[in-house]
Amino acid sequence: MTMFDTCGPTQTPDDIDIPALREKYAAERAKRLRSDGGSQYLELEGDFAEFYEVDPYTTVVEREPIVEDTDVVILGGGFAGLLAGAYLKKAGVEGIRVIEMAGDFGGVWYWNRFPGIQCDNDAYCYIPLLEELDFMPSKKFADGPEIFEHCRNIGKHFGLYDGALFSTQVRELHWDDATQRWRISTDRDDEIRAKFVVMAQGSYNRPKLPGIPGIKDFTGHVFHSARWDYDYTGGDADGGLDKLADKRVALVGTGATGIQLVPHLGRDAEQLFVFQRTPSSVDARTNPATDPEWAASLQPGWQEERKRNFHNWSPFVGVVFGEPDLVCDFWTELGRNLTARIASSDDPASVTIEQIMAFREEEDYGIMERLRRRVAEIVEDPVTAEALKPYYRFMCKRPTSSEHYLATFNRPNVTLVDVSASKGVERLTEKGIVANGVEYEVDCVIFASGFEISTEISRRYAIDRIVGRDGLSLFDYWENDYKTLHGMTSRGFPNQFFMGFIQGGVSANTTAMFEQQAKHIAYIIAEAQNRGATTVEPSQEGQDAWVQTVRELAIDNSAFELSCTPGYYNNEGQGGAVKNGAFLGDFYSPGFYAFDELIAEWREKGDLDGLELGT
Repeated sequence: MTMFDTCGPTQTPDDIDIPALREKYAAERAKRLRSDGGSQYLELEGDFAEFYEVDPYTTVVEREPIVEDTDVVILGGGFAGLLAGAYLKKAGVEGIRVIEMAGDFGGVWYWNRFPGIQCDNDAYCYIPLLEELDFMPSKKFADGPEIFEHCRNIGKHFGLYDGALFSTQVRELHWDDATQRWRISTDRDDEIRAKFVVMAQGSYNRPKLPGIPGIKDFTGHVFHSARWDYDYTGGDADGGLDKLADKRVALVGTGATGIQLVPHLGRDAEQLFVFQRTPSSVDARTNPATDPEWAASLQPGWQEERKRNFHNWSPFVGVVFGEPDLVCDFWTELGRNLTARIASSDDPASVTIEQIMAFREEEDYGIMERLRRRVAEIVEDPVTAEALKPYYRFMCKRPTSSEHYLATFNRPNVTLVDVSASKGVERLTEKGIVANGVEYEVDCVIFASGFEISTEISRRYAIDRIVGRDGLSLFDYWENDYKTLHGMTSRGFPNQFFMGFIQGGVSANTTAMFEQQAKHIAYIIAEAQNRGATTVEPSQEGQDAWVQTVRELAIDNSAFELSCTPGYYNNEGQGGAVKNGAFLGDFYSPGFYAFDELIAEWREKGDLDGLELGT
């Protein structure tokens, strides 16, 4: 079977003790739980700014400050910003500037150039605008450089380079009521006045650094995986890290990045120590080249059909009848198994929601047990194998796949250091890194510790101040809960629009969410301009109604979240208060495509219900 065939349920173990596993899961969570939650991570400023602000890929060229008025400023040049720009251009909006701290478009695909980087979602779904740019990924899980190049091609295709300010950080946004514009100041002393601002910094823009004592005491080399130092390691995104042949390397982090990194570091370094707090679930990865006959057979609209199919089979939905699973991978396995379980019952039509949830839990335990047994089959040392087994529910931690990660721990130069008992690495010293009371002398420490997804909003936006009408701070306004219309605009912040996980639809395919938001925001901005409006923002009644709708329909996921081992999905085990960074925001629980239909009908009505236009 290839990735282009439809597929059915997988075989999972049925000889498992679920009550015993529940206890095991709870114990594994408890030993990793920390009282400091998201605050355990350092704010990347002052002595630590280099982990965020230094660009190892582009030399910053001095330029004169820009002082100007423009129509639209988009903050962020990753997929969110690119899609915002693309849909604004499609809507006939011109005068667009993109401000981006990186040296080019790409966002996460600009910054993450570490060896082995690949998309870990189906690339035919994840990479947007494939049909419009006539581009086909070379394989199911496309390599990072290929995705980065596609980002650049989106910028070229829609003429977004013409108004792009790269290597530039926004420091402050301030609404000027006198001029009815946003005043934007940057680290390059720019003073830009924009009629509209689109916040498109994305979800993964600010590297996360654990607050390990002694980071500045270590005299060896240190960097974050999102700022890879090829001058030190040698090689490129394909590997070949020849300069590590005589180096002892410590890797801190075993999430999605670590899974892709370890095979290259293990092969090329003299010695590799992998420091793991919580193991990832690691499934098999089948990644053949794109079949040209399959690609030639696709009809117009194929990508949207595939994206919808993936969403339906993903963990966000998970029960699908009468529709084949086109993606057929580890993301959709739970949906396939659950659907087959219901279909095999005596009377599928009479299965209750309570029974479905019970079936789902049982299938979840079966999948995770299958993955644990896969570890035992591949990893030769039983102690290492046990430490690599994931004891938590599916989707407690981002699922991953790899053909080489687990086998790398069979190499004599690779050592797994389980730091779960001490809830993380203890400290760095002048010569190395200490865990479980043991000092490991190393030449280099690499942090594959992810991004600030669950820290406070002010840190994630990486802007000192966002001040709306009458001096209202956005960070104060959203401190305890989001207040928006459709998750994309807030009262008191005229002509400002937001992209990301706030109060809208949520999909396992993040770029589909960005595209949905970009289309909606572009419509509103274009309509405001066409109607001669100076400002557009939610009415109090419109915003209140949307907030009430979201809350009345909300599904309480707290029991599941708080059963999981700590991570960014559950705000380091503390749950989802907005102040502390709910991963999925206050999402519209009827579903991603239900939300899509809702806002499409809203646009079709054309009365901009819930918005106020100022002239």
